[in-house]
Amino acid sequence: MRIVDSAWRAYNDATRHCATFPPDLARSGGHDIQTSGPIPDARDPDAAIFDGSTDLRVVRLRLFLALITMFAIPVALAIPVIYALTVGDGASILLPTAAIAAISLGLGALTVWLAKRILEPAERLDRARVVLEDAYTRARAESLRDALTGLGNHRAFQEELDRQWVGSTRYNSRLALAILDLDDFGKVNEADGHAGGDRVLVGIAGLLTAAMRRSDQVFRIGGDEFAILMPGVDGDGAYLALRRVLATALERGVDGGRRREGAAVQPWSFTAGIAAVPGSAPDRATLYREADAALAYGKKHGRTCVAIFEPDRHGSPGVERSVAGRAALVARVAATGALSTVFQPIFDLRSGRPRGFEALSRPMPGSGFANATELFTAAEAFGRTVELDLASLATSIAAFARLALPGSLALNISPRSLESDQFSVHGLVQLLVRNGVDPARIVLELTEREAVEDMERLSRAVEACRAAGMRIAADDVGAGNAGLRLLSQLRFDIVKIDLSLVQGGVVRATSQEVIQTLKDLADRWNALVIAEGIETVEQLEFVRSLGIRAGQGYLLGVPLERPSTETVDLDELVSGGSRFTAGLRSTGFGAGAG
Repeated sequence: MRIVDSAWRAYNDATRHCATFPPDLARSGGHDIQTSGPIPDARDPDAAIFDGSTDLRVVRLRLFLALITMFAIPVALAIPVIYALTVGDGASILLPTAAIAAISLGLGALTVWLAKRILEPAERLDRARVVLEDAYTRARAESLRDALTGLGNHRAFQEELDRQWVGSTRYNSRLALAILDLDDFGKVNEADGHAGGDRVLVGIAGLLTAAMRRSDQVFRIGGDEFAILMPGVDGDGAYLALRRVLATALERGVDGGRRREGAAVQPWSFTAGIAAVPGSAPDRATLYREADAALAYGKKHGRTCVAIFEPDRHGSPGVERSVAGRAALVARVAATGALSTVFQPIFDLRSGRPRGFEALSRPMPGSGFANATELFTAAEAFGRTVELDLASLATSIAAFARLALPGSLALNISPRSLESDQFSVHGLVQLLVRNGVDPARIVLELTEREAVEDMERLSRAVEACRAAGMRIAADDVGAGNAGLRLLSQLRFDIVKIDLSLVQGGVVRATSQEVIQTLKDLADRWNALVIAEGIETVEQLEFVRSLGIRAGQGYLLGVPLERPSTETVDLDELVSGGSRFTAGLRSTGFGAGAG
């Protein structure tokens, strides 16, 4: 029995190792793979991806030895016993020989049968492991690649900078880091649209890749920012290389392909900052800030130049942050989830009960941003709205689940995020399920902070969210042109009227007419209207007089990390506020005093 147990242990070993898939792949289904530990370089085909032995040949060898042992021992024990029993009586040896041969054939057949039965599922599992390993490797490589230019993205840059910094400091070798920012790139988007801007980015990427050595690595780390890692090169060598690239861009221009027929190749320029090892940087983060400081100096003093970091000239890195530096700060906030969430209650204006809560993300202290407005404005400017939106969704849902708040959860998201390949309705639903939140409780508030590029794709994403049980709200309707285009092309379940209209409706007839029109439109859709920014009793009475059934604002409840879930006595609030206002007027402090 020990021998059979040994064979089955070999089988269990095979199935256990062959079925050991990467935990992150099993968790994510192959999308957006992230791991907490070191990840092998996706470009190295020999890098070990799985822990433990996954070589089926080792399993076959173990199984073969176990089965041979199982076969040989009974035969070896049977031979002397059979001969002793038969030869002792003077019988012929033919009969024991035949018996031994029969036993050998029987055990041999049993051995072969067991081997096939044990190895067949192990081989199937091994084939599945190979397929998943390939999928993991390809997904890993895709997660590190910029889709437009084919270069490494910001995540790939951070990992490679880590690796090269460790190697450079360990072996005292040279390393240069250059950060490039294209000059006047915004004008291209304005003149030729995003397609024209994409052509320039592809052309610059091709120019940088062709001009640098094979050992140098080029990354696109932001909208129009690139980074280059040059191992074995000092600051002067990197300076000469980038000056040649700049001269080429100015003289020959940038050809990103897909130009209009007859159009000339467009000359282009950039500003670059360089920091090198050995140098003054004690760690890789400081090395990056030094290159960033040199870039900021170049941008401030004329642009179209290459600058090597000098402490006396460029000051302490981080004192003056360039575009690339602030973009990196936004990326860091999104990547690390350096966000806190406060919740503002949304009340039923008939009963005073909270219907739900709107999640509002705030940057944590030390993130480099003073408030949410500064953070999200920077994200829009640097093309990182999607990353920040996804991070906000994750932190807000987790906080909502942790507090076990009643009612609905309203989450702010940009239409740009819904258009993005990074957004997945399935991924959002999985996030909700992991946190124990029913998708039917979710309201996605769309704010048109940025222009919608692909309305058809946005419409499909909205319908997919609605099919998953979520409701869609038009946020900040009436703040300038915000939301008006979306209202004309999408169907919403909720319309949120901006505080500028609510607060102006008390004193301006035009605002009252706009609110009434929006309410009539929402009523035809059977959509709920929510009044935002209710801060005075007069504003509360005004929106209730229009038949608006829900509202939020500082008068009703301020945003807090742990908001109250108690019912508000609206009648008492109105009568108390009216008595307070009358008291002010009687003492000469009212609005009409004077």
